[in-house]
Amino acid sequence: MTQQSSSGGRPKLSEKGLLTPDNCVVALIDHQPQMLFGVSNTDRQGIINSVIALAKATRVFQLPVVLSAVETKSFSGYMWPQLRAVYPGQEPIERSSMNSWDDKNFVAAIEKTGRKKIVLAGLWTETCVALPTVQAIHDGYEVYVVEDCCGDVSQLAHDNAMKRVIQAGAKPVTALSTMLEWQRDWSHRGTYDAVMDIVKNHFGAYGVGVEYAYTMVHGLPTTKFAEYVIPVPAAAGAHS
Repeated sequence: MTQQSSSGGRPKLSEKGLLTPDNCVVALIDHQPQMLFGVSNTDRQGIINSVIALAKATRVFQLPVVLSAVETKSFSGYMWPQLRAVYPGQEPIERSSMNSWDDKNFVAAIEKTGRKKIVLAGLWTETCVALPTVQAIHDGYEVYVVEDCCGDVSQLAHDNAMKRVIQAGAKPVTALSTMLEWQRDWSHRGTYDAVMDIVKNHFGAYGVGVEYAYTMVHGLPTTKFAEYVIPVPAAAGAHS
C-alpha cells in the first residue's frame, strides 16, 4: 500500500538524502526592486522567472514558505508583485538586518515548521544568502541554495558566496531540479499537470519540447493560454 504524505493525496516519497515536499521549508529572501537593480552577474529577468517558477512549485506541493524583506520603505522597495501574487495574503517578515538569521521572527518562522531542511534563495548571494546559510548550518539545519534564484553585484561576489556556502555544507540546486525532486515520479498524477504547466510557462526549451511531444507525438490539442487583454488606462490622477 502506498504511503500518503502529510498533505493528504500526494504519495509519500522516500528521503535517503533527497528533498521531499514533507521534509523541507522554503525561504525566499529580499526579492525586492533595489536588490535586483544591483545584480550584474546574470540576467535579471531570468532570476525573476526562476523565482516565480520555484514559488509556484511550492504551492503545487503545499510546502511551508517563509517570505522576508529588508528595509522595504527606506531602501529596497516592496517584494516583487509577481511573487506576492503567488502567495496572496502572506506578508513578508520585515527586517533591518542583512542577515535574516539575526532576525528572531525569521528564525521563529523556520522553527515553527518543524523541518530541518531549508531550501533558500535570495538577493544578494554574498550577504542575504550566504550569512543565514552559514549560521543555519551551524544551528543544525541542512540548507539547499537555489542558485538560479540568487544573484549578486558581480560574478566574483556570487561565485565566492557559492563557494563559501558549499564549503560550509550547503547543497547547490536550481528551481527546476528542486521541483523535479519534489515530483520524482511521473506516475504521481495529482501534481503532474501543475508541474507541466510550470514547465511550459517558465522553462524555455524544456517547455516547448513538452508542448511538441503532447501535440505532435501524442496528438493532444495545443495548450490554451489566457488571451492577452490590453490593460485599461488608469483614471486621471490615480498614480499621483
